[in-house]
This record gives sequence, C-alpha cells and structure tokens, in this order.
Amino acid sequence: MRKPVEICVYGAENLCPSCVNSPSAKDTFEWLEAALTRKYPDQPFDITYIDIYCPPEDEEKKKIADQIVKEEYFYPLVVINGVVVGEGNPKIKRIFQEMEKNGYQPV
Repeated sequence: MRKPVEICVYGAENLCPSCVNSPSAKDTFEWLEAALTRKYPDQPFDITYIDIYCPPEDEEKKKIADQIVKEEYFYPLVVINGVVVGEGNPKIKRIFQEMEKNGYQPV
C-alpha cells in the first residue's frame, strides 16, 4: 500500500477579503474531505485544516501560513504533498487530478 497523501487546507475564521460569496475555509475543508472520501473510498489520505494565524510547529506549514498572511496566496489554500492545487475558490477537478497523479483511483 502506498503512503497516504497529505492534504492541507489553510484558512482562517474570517473569509478571505477577495473571496466574498465563497465558502469559508472550514466549509471548504469539510466539503473536500467528503468529496475525496466518496471519490476514493478505501484509499486513505491525511487531510488537515490549518489556521493561518495559529499554524503547527512544522516549518513548511508555518512558511505557507505566513505567505497567506502576507497575501502571497488567497485562502482557503489547498496543498497536496507540498503542491499548491487551489486557492481562493479551489477547483475540485484540479484536486482530483493531483490525487490521481499520486496513484489514487476514482470509483
């Protein structure tokens, strides 16, 4: 069995200023987790929500959170195994492409 991909959804309680009328980062996280579980059943993956104002101690995650705070990226930001696959209003098709590039098979 392959190692599960790591999916990180970065965001904050407040909506991104340029993402008015879009779902919140938490809503995006929940929606994405459900969509991936349906599309790739019995194929484990690790998905984590990361608050950009309170990131974990991991240096790479802190760096990405800082880039969002400095407005280099919009949030919610979706990162799969270190690859940015969506920001602001992420597109599910692009996320699915990255999952399949990492060996996941759609059902």
